[in-house]
Amino acid sequence: MRRLFTTIDDDGTPLKVVVVGAGAMGRAWLGAVEASPLVELRGIVDLDLDAARASAAAIGKPELPVGTGTARLAFDVGAQAVINVTVPAAHHPVSTEALFAGLPVLGEKPVASTVAQGLSLAAAAEVTGQLFMVSQSRRYNVNLFAAKALAGGLGRLGILSADFFKAPHFGGFRDQMDHPLLLDMAIHQFDMARFLLDADPVSVFCEEYNPAWSWYRGDAAAVASFEMSGGQRFVFNGSWCSPGQETSWNAAWRLGGEHGTVLWDGDNPPTASLASADIGAAGNTAVEEDQAVVEDPGTEVHGSLREFVMALRTGTPPMGQVHDNILSLAMVEAAIESAATGRRVRIDALLERSYATAVLDEARPDVAAVLQSWSTEGAFSGAGILGGADGVGAARPLGV
Repeated sequence: MRRLFTTIDDDGTPLKVVVVGAGAMGRAWLGAVEASPLVELRGIVDLDLDAARASAAAIGKPELPVGTGTARLAFDVGAQAVINVTVPAAHHPVSTEALFAGLPVLGEKPVASTVAQGLSLAAAAEVTGQLFMVSQSRRYNVNLFAAKALAGGLGRLGILSADFFKAPHFGGFRDQMDHPLLLDMAIHQFDMARFLLDADPVSVFCEEYNPAWSWYRGDAAAVASFEMSGGQRFVFNGSWCSPGQETSWNAAWRLGGEHGTVLWDGDNPPTASLASADIGAAGNTAVEEDQAVVEDPGTEVHGSLREFVMALRTGTPPMGQVHDNILSLAMVEAAIESAATGRRVRIDALLERSYATAVLDEARPDVAAVLQSWSTEGAFSGAGILGGADGVGAARPLGV
């Protein structure tokens, strides 16, 4: 079960949107919006109006309205929804402004800079009755869905690993981050693990380190071992400074269960090997299972954009609804805390602390009232704050 939200009737015309953020990711989203028949771009918001105008010109629409205020421009151009592609520090204020202007929001990951801010946004979505969906774009991959389908034939699942080894030379802010891999990339694999296992995190032990040849100031490599709510273990082993024999940007995956194993290289269709039924317990022969046939969820941001529009039209809760997505960010925060302290961190403890911070820091009385109601209603109980998996890796909403 997930939170209900206000829908927008399908009148046969595209959903009218404004994009907030004219940086590199903003331009990628503008391309997705322009390519989709489901949406119509009405304007671009950015504090740098020259950047907004340049982005409009780059898609062949130099006369497109631009502005510095999200709600103001959306109102002026008749937009029905907001796509928030700002930097993480701006996710909370921009999304809050849009929600209280009566506008549903599709936001880039992470949901916010901190779990506490994510909880505030979940409460804001409840107050306003608007959909806030976080685009975990790497979930939208037909081969990931196929891997999940193949996993259904493995029986009880127990072991999941993701190896991620790349060597990008970004330059700019990533080179100076304290936790470049965990903060900027690993949330994708952490979120994909929740999806594959239909499970949520219980605890994590993580070690960060920086190889001697690294061009990053902060630790660009990490190993994180998560206990998941179904008793499974998920191990992430990754590096952003490993040239040669690089993995997919999606990582290379191995999922083991009582009857066999699914392998996925992150790019091509996955394969499943099942223990042959006539071998006996000591046998080690395996048979290849046919490829899974699944519905194509769309590709990355194109897929999340499509699901956002379909959710608004039908009321069907999408993947990445804010209450669900908070747990993916919690995995990142807990991993960073574990690396800093050298101890295993429980997710429920982190959520409890984040909740206390959210209540203390909340500036809006109406949002604060919703936050406080989660506790007074008895719904806030550590890791149980977001409940158990509902079949797509999502968790029970807050306050339910």
